[in-house]
Amino acid sequence: MSLERSDGERLQKVLARVGFGSRRACDEIVAAGRVRVNGNVAVLGRRVDVARDVVEVDGRPVGVLPGLVAYLVNKPAGVVTTASDPEGRPTIVGLVPTEPRVFAVGRLDVATEGLIVVTNDGQLAQLLAHPSHGVEKEYLAEVEGDPGPSALRALREGVEIEPGVVTAPARVSRRGPGVVRIVIHEGRYHQVRRMCAAVGHPVRRLVRTRIGPVSDSRLAPGAWRVLGIDEVRSLTDAAGAVDAPGAQRGGTPPEVSGTDASGTDGRGAQ
Repeated sequence: MSLERSDGERLQKVLARVGFGSRRACDEIVAAGRVRVNGNVAVLGRRVDVARDVVEVDGRPVGVLPGLVAYLVNKPAGVVTTASDPEGRPTIVGLVPTEPRVFAVGRLDVATEGLIVVTNDGQLAQLLAHPSHGVEKEYLAEVEGDPGPSALRALREGVEIEPGVVTAPARVSRRGPGVVRIVIHEGRYHQVRRMCAAVGHPVRRLVRTRIGPVSDSRLAPGAWRVLGIDEVRSLTDAAGAVDAPGAQRGGTPPEVSGTDASGTDGRGAQ
């Protein structure tokens, strides 16, 4: 049975539209065997249904639905990462364009500041948020007191944040008096705050400065920008380019299992 479609859009047109270069360049990508559709190596002239077919380039899933967007937002303190808030607090989606409808990837608690991805690409969201992919997230924490070598070592090696729950090893460094850089790949509830409290240095201010390979020190609090195609690909790479169970092509993603999900009260994994 032929795997080719007689309907849909030509594959090279779809790839060109989402940023892989001219149609001629996309022809070359396909001819080189770098593109798969639904797990099968694509051939020149292949047509795809962008709403149903799974397209991969170099083993990385590619969002091909028209209208997919991904924003990088610098969340200020006091903004919740849910779509709405019963207490009337400002929301993360209120910082970006109203159309198309988007959602935050993961959570930052209401007091935490810094970078968060907001998108309508369910596949990208699932890759970034699912605990199995372990995308790194970097924070700067202003803490009470000044952590010494033993506290820093404990944070690096893992600390017990509740009975029987020990955090995975983290990359930790002192950046100044009372300022600690922490890089984690888990998403446990209020994890960075609980880690610092566990070593006797509660957090006074917490800022996420990097998600995987993406950072932007020039993005002002409350500001946003569109993520470039290369940045989206780099985030996909950071997630290991492995589809999590239940990943979708677009729209609101399914509930992500694990401790990163935090309900609708503006709390999060930090």
